[in-house]
Amino acid sequence: MAKITFPVEAGHIMLFARAIGDYNPVYHDADAAKKTEVGGIIASPTFPQAVAQFDPEYPLRWRPGQPWFGSGKTASGVENRPSGGGGLHAEQHFEYHRPLRPGDVLTVEHRQGNTWERESKRAGKLTFRERIAEYRDQNGELVVTARSVGVTTERPVERS
Repeated sequence: MAKITFPVEAGHIMLFARAIGDYNPVYHDADAAKKTEVGGIIASPTFPQAVAQFDPEYPLRWRPGQPWFGSGKTASGVENRPSGGGGLHAEQHFEYHRPLRPGDVLTVEHRQGNTWERESKRAGKLTFRERIAEYRDQNGELVVTARSVGVTTERPVERS
């Protein structure tokens, strides 16, 4: 993934918080937020995931006229999936170096982290891959470090 730069806007913070069902006023009410320890509107802890909406190549976004992996109940139309049982999102961690606030302009860069394996009785070899995203503000200061771990299986797990 290339570097992606995106603005942190008060409306975006509010809509993201609503989308995840978090109605804490610190995410949308400037007057209430001023009276808190953080002293103003801040973004919710998982807000950095919103970068996906600014990434034109985000792989889970639907594109007209193209097969889509999707999350529906029926087959998606995606052909030639990798062998094995597919991939799962196993973990997500966010380390904040300071709160994100409206007016920040973030640039995110991704890099590969560690890779390790474990053996599973039902799925064979499990391969874990860590991906690290560093979010820097308009001054180049590191504000959030996000770490995600995905796992792929050697073979599909048989349903009992």
